[in-house]
Amino acid sequence: MRLSEFRIAVEEEFGEAYGRVITRDLVLGDVGGLTAEQAIKAGVPPRAIWNALCDASDVPAERRYGVGLREANN
Repeated sequence: MRLSEFRIAVEEEFGEAYGRVITRDLVLGDVGGLTAEQAIKAGVPPRAIWNALCDASDVPAERRYGVGLREANN
């Protein structure tokens, strides 16, 4: 997953405004206790951040491969 795909997926799943809030404020234990924005800056792969964000937000599996994502296995 590319960073641009991550950003599209976040906006599609959470909306533009809430997507910005959740990536800035929600601490994700699965990526070392960082927010999504901090994890991006730290070089964590966008796919790992997306999965952590989905886990923390209870996004169902069927919605984890949305608009902007090339394939389910990336």
